[in-house]
Amino acid sequence: MSDDDNENTNAEPQEPAAEKTGTEDAGDAESQDDLSYNEIKEPDEIANRDKREYAVGEAMTSDVTAIYDIPVNVSAVLGSSTMQVSQLLKLGRGAVVELDRKVGEAIDIYVNNRLVARGEVVVVEDKLGITMTEIVKSDRI
Repeated sequence: MSDDDNENTNAEPQEPAAEKTGTEDAGDAESQDDLSYNEIKEPDEIANRDKREYAVGEAMTSDVTAIYDIPVNVSAVLGSSTMQVSQLLKLGRGAVVELDRKVGEAIDIYVNNRLVARGEVVVVEDKLGITMTEIVKSDRI
């Protein structure tokens, strides 16, 4: 007899290794698939988020801070005019272009090319500024 045979005969009988059939994992997967949406546990912070009472604007404060540093383009439009190219080419220094607004009429304030407000031109020290007099409600959400 060889040494290998002696080791096997002297050793205690071993039970055959259990074979994996794959059903154990499949059972877990099935039980996960059988969960309904209401049975899935949410963290308390998420589950109770809508139940909390907020002061005006408070709920948005924590959500909006992520966008504070995004630059936007703000422009104020005094008025506009339409002319032919031939008229445009005749314009020179000192030419006056008549706009479609009257003196004292509100100007349009755009943020990223979207009308958001109307206002009046004011002088602040040696610069022009705008006093907002009306906020324009948007139909778009």
